[in-house]
This record gives sequence, C-alpha cells and structure tokens, in this order.
Amino acid sequence: MFRIAVFASGSGTNAENLIRHFNYELRGAKAKVELVVCNKPEAYVLTRAKNLEVPSAVTKDTGEILQLLGQYEINFILLAGYLLKIPKELIDLYPDRIINIHPALLPKFGGKGMYGERVHKAVLENKEKYSGITIHLVDEEMDHGKILFQSSFILSDDETLESLEEKIHIREQADYPRVVEAYLNSL
Repeated sequence: MFRIAVFASGSGTNAENLIRHFNYELRGAKAKVELVVCNKPEAYVLTRAKNLEVPSAVTKDTGEILQLLGQYEINFILLAGYLLKIPKELIDLYPDRIINIHPALLPKFGGKGMYGERVHKAVLENKEKYSGITIHLVDEEMDHGKILFQSSFILSDDETLESLEEKIHIREQADYPRVVEAYLNSL
C-alpha cells in the first residue's frame, strides 16, 4: 500500500484532485493520501484537506517533516504547487518516490522562482509556440529529474495569461492523478 503525503503551498486544486482520485474514486486501491504538508498557515489547501478528511500540518522544518512522514508511515510524496526546494534528506529517504508537476515543458521555464503565473508570463513573453505540463521525479536540482510525462499544446495567436493558465489547469487536473497511478502500478 502506498501511503502518500501531498506537499502544497497554495490554493490546493491539484492536491484536492489527487485526494479525490486516490481516496474516493479509487477507494480500496493500493494508494491513499494520508497527509498534506504545507509551508504556509494561510494556504487554502489546508481547508481543502480538512474538508476531505485528510490530516494536515504546517511546517518548513525538515526535522518536523521527517517526523510527520514517519508518524503517518508515508512511503510516497507528491508535490502539488509546493514552493520550497525539497531537502536532500527527503530525496535520499524517498529515492524515485517523490513526483512533481510543473506548469511548463521542462527543461524550459523551470528552476528557482519559476512557478504559477511567473511561468505563464515567461512563456508568453518568449513568444513560445507550445506550452504544457511536465510530471517528473524529483532529484536534488529544482525542476529536474527523470521526466515521466509531458503534455503539450499549441498556443493560439491571441493567447492571454488567463487562457494559458486555464489550459494548463485542465491538463494538470486530467493528467496528474492518472500518471501517478500508472507510475505506482509500475513499482
């Protein structure tokens, strides 16, 4: 059984999607979200977790995070808009068992400071022809690691920040749970 912790920093739409997929749609499956870890006490993801009856914790401290992961017997981590770099201790403890989703086609538009709206603005400012999402394993470099899945689409000539965000969000919601489930089934 995969006991999953979802790490998130913001609104939590991807976290909620993952919880609904693994805890409700696939009830009795070999994976369940057992914990949400957040670094911001005001983040709406905490309300989503409570509403979906998943315990949550607010901390940035690596020691505290390790203690929580042990307490909940977590053996897999999913990042869902988590804005802190994953410490080496976690990467060493969970080799090939931490997955991230990024709102661009890595290796473009990744790295420190590249998240959410900042990524979309950079894509538009660079007049890219394509955008999409990347789902990848986490290693010691930010927005790096083995790519498990990419989904791309052509940007329209009149693409706006809002329309691009919506297209990315639709891809994230459709693909992240499915790709994670397939990866877990391959282990």
